[in-house]
Amino acid sequence: MDYMTLKEASNKWGVTPRWINYYCSSGRIPGAVKMGTVWLIPKDSQKPADQRFKSARSKEGETK
Repeated sequence: MDYMTLKEASNKWGVTPRWINYYCSSGRIPGAVKMGTVWLIPKDSQKPADQRFKSARSKEGETK
């Protein structure tokens, strides 16, 4: 399986590496493993949904 780092995932998903670290440590990215001090994220992983907003509304206030 191919993996990407926090920095690669942050560029792919458009969020900071700190958010990716939070997603990994809270178990919201399936298949993410920690090797020493580095998180390895499967390349085919999808960005977790932002739980600060309801699923029917996006951050900009548009309905999905």
